[in-house]
Amino acid sequence: MSTFVMIHGGGDVGWSWHLVAAELRERGHEVFTPDLPADDDTLTLDDYAEAVAELVGLRTGVVVVGHSFGAFTAPLVAERLSADVLVLMAGMIPSPGESPDQWWTNTGYVTASAAQSVRDGGLTGNDDPHVSFYNGVPHELADEALRRERAHPSQTAMERVWPLAAWPDVPTRFVLFTDDRFFPAAFLRELAEARLGVVADELPGGHCAMLSRPAEIAELLTGYLG
Repeated sequence: MSTFVMIHGGGDVGWSWHLVAAELRERGHEVFTPDLPADDDTLTLDDYAEAVAELVGLRTGVVVVGHSFGAFTAPLVAERLSADVLVLMAGMIPSPGESPDQWWTNTGYVTASAAQSVRDGGLTGNDDPHVSFYNGVPHELADEALRRERAHPSQTAMERVWPLAAWPDVPTRFVLFTDDRFFPAAFLRELAEARLGVVADELPGGHCAMLSRPAEIAELLTGYLG
């Protein structure tokens, strides 16, 4: 049995993982899906990571999974918990010395997103979250996700540089979703190779595929276990 620690993205809550968590529990694993602190503009990425580490405690056999903005927090959690595996899923791969605010320009995201939007007729980056974030997700689940939105991360977390001086010494995998209309697949494919030196694993689905393809995600995650 492994312990999966699932870190949600910006504006989100642990509920976003509930379908994947159910699949993992059916396979015999323990799963944590915490709501990271929100509505406090003084909190830092370290504060988020510490809250998760305190919740999980001294468990071993830990797999940390970070979605989207959660990729800034997940490596900090993985280091604190001496995780066996770190998985970034459609993640904003951080770099030492870079703040989340700087990430968008430094990675070339703005250009890549605009170019993909031209190719797909405005689906990528669409103002309607049902189109850009929740494509492929049942409408009722998408509406519930939107209802649960919170003010996370804080402005402080966005402005301060990522606190690690180097990537944690944890085996790291990267997963992208081929139908992602927020982070285009080609953009993430290149980013994973440039920043992590890994070839991304790919699954069908949009940016929030946790709510549309939980079984496939759980199967992929369990495949990373030793």
